[in-house]
Amino acid sequence: MWYAITGQDVPDSLEKRLASRPAHIARLQALQAEGRLLLAGPFPAVDAEDPGTAGYTGSLIVAEFASLSAAQEWAHADPYLVGGVYERVSVQPFKKAFPA
Repeated sequence: MWYAITGQDVPDSLEKRLASRPAHIARLQALQAEGRLLLAGPFPAVDAEDPGTAGYTGSLIVAEFASLSAAQEWAHADPYLVGGVYERVSVQPFKKAFPA
């Protein structure tokens, strides 16, 4: 099943985000290589493709896991959470409806 993982950044997270990014991206690439990643990306803090020093307010990942507990375990081991980028993470079941 698909699960939506939403991470909410701590204030002024950009420096921590940049430091943790390579490990975070490697985990997403592993999901992608397994065919389990639907989408992933950050929420810019301002209305711009590249927010520059404004940074980001969080991230969304939609990926396939065997169970809610497996998705939660994966999310709680994310380098952004471990590295202090995320203030909190939520994991919810997600039903993809469109595009069909």
